[in-house]
Amino acid sequence: MSAKHTKKKIKHVAIAGNIGAGKTTLCEKLGKHFGWTVHYESTDNNPYLSDFYVDMKRWSFNLQVYFLNNRYRQILDIHKGDITVIQDRTIYEDAYIFAPNLHDMGLMPTRDFNNYFDLFKLMTSQIQPPDLLIYLKADVSTLVSHIQKRGRDYEGSMSLDYLKSLNERYEKWIEEYTEGKLLVIDANTVDFLNNPEDFGKIINQVDGELYGLFE
Repeated sequence: MSAKHTKKKIKHVAIAGNIGAGKTTLCEKLGKHFGWTVHYESTDNNPYLSDFYVDMKRWSFNLQVYFLNNRYRQILDIHKGDITVIQDRTIYEDAYIFAPNLHDMGLMPTRDFNNYFDLFKLMTSQIQPPDLLIYLKADVSTLVSHIQKRGRDYEGSMSLDYLKSLNERYEKWIEEYTEGKLLVIDANTVDFLNNPEDFGKIINQVDGELYGLFE
C-alpha cells in the first residue's frame, strides 16, 4: 500500500449547519459507519434553551456562554483523547453566527457581545480546528420542514426571518472559512436519512477529504 493511501489518524470531524439542517442525524450515521464517537450539541439538558426562546433578550448572553463553554470543553477532551470524535455543531458557529445575529437583532447588548467574543478569541487561540468541517447547506423551507417533523416545543415560536438571518450568516462564514478542510453538502437535494445511495455518496466524499482516496 502506498503512503498516499495509508489512512492517517483523524481526531476531530465537525458538522455545521443551521437549526434543522440535519446535523445530528448525519453525525449519528457517520459515527456509526466510521466507528467514531459522537459529541452531541447539549440541547436536552441545556438549562437556558427553553427560557431563551421565550425571552431572547434576557437569556441570550447566558445561553451563548453555556454553548461556548460546552463546546470548548468538548474540543479539549478531543485533543487529549486518542479516539476520533464527530461533533454536532462547532464553536465557530456560536461566535460567527448566533451571537452576532443576536447582537444585531438588539437581543444581546454590545457590552455582553464584546465580552463574549473576547472569551471566544481566548478559547480558540488554545485549540486546533477540526480535521474536516462538514457544512450542511439548507434553504429555509428545508429547515422548517425538518423542524416541524421533530416537533420540539421550544422551537415552535421561531420566526422565518430568524432562520433566514442565520442562513445568511452561515453562507458568509463558509465563504470565508480557511481554518481547515471543508466539505459542503446540499441538504436540499440529498436524503441521507432514508436514501442509502445518497448516504453512500457522502461517505465517499468524506473519505476523499480525510484520506485523499480520490485525489
